[in-house]
Amino acid sequence: MLSALNLGDILSILLFATICFSILLGYPIAFTLAGTSLIFAGLGILLGVFDTRVLGALPNRYFTSMINEVLVAVPLFIFMGLVLERSGIAEKLLTTMGELFGPLRGGVGYAVVLVGAVLAASTGVVGATVVTMGLISLPAMLRASYSPRLATGVICASSTLAQIIPPSTVLIFIGDILTGVNQAAQMARGNFAPDPISVGDLFAGAMLPGLMLVSLYLLWVTYKAVFQPESCPAIQLSPDEKAGLPGRVLFALLPPLLLIIAVLGSILAGIATATEASSIGALGALVLAALNGKLSWEVVRQASHNTMVTASLIFVIVFGASLFSLVFRGLGGEHMVTEALKAMPGGVFGAMFIVMFVMFILGFFLDTFEIILIMVPICGPALLQLGVDPVWLGVLIGVNLQTSFLTPPFGFTLFYMRGVAPQTITTGDIWLGALPWVGLQATGLGIVWYFPVLATWLPSIVFGN
Repeated sequence: MLSALNLGDILSILLFATICFSILLGYPIAFTLAGTSLIFAGLGILLGVFDTRVLGALPNRYFTSMINEVLVAVPLFIFMGLVLERSGIAEKLLTTMGELFGPLRGGVGYAVVLVGAVLAASTGVVGATVVTMGLISLPAMLRASYSPRLATGVICASSTLAQIIPPSTVLIFIGDILTGVNQAAQMARGNFAPDPISVGDLFAGAMLPGLMLVSLYLLWVTYKAVFQPESCPAIQLSPDEKAGLPGRVLFALLPPLLLIIAVLGSILAGIATATEASSIGALGALVLAALNGKLSWEVVRQASHNTMVTASLIFVIVFGASLFSLVFRGLGGEHMVTEALKAMPGGVFGAMFIVMFVMFILGFFLDTFEIILIMVPICGPALLQLGVDPVWLGVLIGVNLQTSFLTPPFGFTLFYMRGVAPQTITTGDIWLGALPWVGLQATGLGIVWYFPVLATWLPSIVFGN
């Protein structure tokens, strides 16, 4: 195999390895992508294996990203989540759902999973969700003698649902990349009129897998309640807590459900695109905050500032990734990856397994956006040329990378949980508590892999693809 590699192929491999190593050393991802790519482009020019005209496409790529209407949805969904974080909706949901299910063994665990799903579909912000649930639900679970590992694990895992249940910024970037990649791959296969895919297709495709993961989480809590009841005992409610509980649950659930219907319903009904729905969500979040008495100039200012910071960080990474993919392709790396995946034993299955396995391992060390912006442009064209369905591929990537939030040592939800958990809970407890949920997500990935219809059925019904 090595004897078949030319100098450009070797440089592209070294480029990828150097970037991953530099990121692990703690260098900023955006500048690492851009700077390292420029260095290797220079080496390629000196060694005569890189055409300088390739870099001429960079300004057009940047301009295309800046005017991309799909990516406009990213800051709007971030803003929506940040406003809802301060609206008090999550607190009401957690409190009332905890009271509703608390008298059952594992009841607070059920409540955390269900609230995590609702917040995922209405906010899409992992960090805010895990901190909120950690501050509110974790003390209640510990007071009720819940196992610290189960308590921290269910909170961390439920928070990651925001990465697969729409609206998800991760799915927006996967969908945007796959849109262009799919068109190029289909043309390479001789199909000059390919069926287009959109972020809406991925949103629809991720709905059933997301609900399946919720079901797996609930089943695991049920298993713990039946076979290890001491790990999740029931909570006794006072008469005051029981009084008026149905009404409180209704009023806690109604606002986020209305927002979910407005945002996702408008997309699935074909009334609005993901970008248009994101503006509906941002406005709806402001309305809900106002109705809850939490809307103020300071809330809007902080949400706007944090949105600007977060969106800027993401888009700087996008610009760096554009330069990386351009240089990687210019060195011949894309052709090398395509040929390597085609030569994998097992055909399409073998190629998919290798890509998913590499992404899973990278999830232990890299951020989700970093993996998407590096791996999808590299491996996406090869997989789509092999005939992989783009919606199925996008959903598989989303489910796979959801685990990156739970895998030590750099899982973000583990860091957030460490920040809000009491000192009596060790970091080891948090890490070990997350492992069963990583297994559940891997199981979910396997189910979607074995039954692609879970990802492709709803888009075909809604959008006729």
